[in-house]
Amino acid sequence: MKLGMLGGTFNPIHLGHLRVAEEIGWKLNLELVYLIPSNLPPHKNTEQVVDFSHRLEMTRLASELSPMLKVWDIEGQRPGLSYSIDTLRLFHSHFGPDLELFFIIGTDAFSLIKTWKDFRSLFKYTSFVVINRGKYKKGEFFSFIKSLDANLAWDENKKCFCHPSGTVLLSMDTTIMDISASRIRQMVATGDSIRFIVPEVVREYIKKKGLYLLNEATR
Repeated sequence: MKLGMLGGTFNPIHLGHLRVAEEIGWKLNLELVYLIPSNLPPHKNTEQVVDFSHRLEMTRLASELSPMLKVWDIEGQRPGLSYSIDTLRLFHSHFGPDLELFFIIGTDAFSLIKTWKDFRSLFKYTSFVVINRGKYKKGEFFSFIKSLDANLAWDENKKCFCHPSGTVLLSMDTTIMDISASRIRQMVATGDSIRFIVPEVVREYIKKKGLYLLNEATR
């Protein structure tokens, strides 16, 4: 079983998230890409994050626009901070030994991986697809991978980094969509239109629930 996962706060989910998931899913011939909303993200200021139930529902509504996408509330089902290593272990426990998993992540988030819980063990459970957003030049990216000291070796034939467990680390380009959730929240708070930035069903949900209005950031 060849699956992808794209995690995030999704506060809110937008077209940039969805396009990356869809594009990588097709390029790697994945069966599904799971969207995983983070319940209590350890690297985010939770004062700016709306309740998990809202973020989960917005993600579910958005996922229905593509047969490639599916939502799993795996991080909402357990208490405490949402650590990726725990999520990956649950993926393998749920899908079994035949699972081939690809963790889709942007260079901005990947650049912080040294701060993640038990980060070197992540490569035992999943391949990584690092979305190139211009943060690193090739030489800088290679240097960063080496600095992880995570047993990742460049394979010239495969044109990717390989781990002894059999997982790989890929750097891939996708359609560039200059959209950020923080900007969307700001636009909602100031009454600006967010049409064509988020799926219409998500825009309608935000409006109906009164999310991201001034003084109601965590409603």
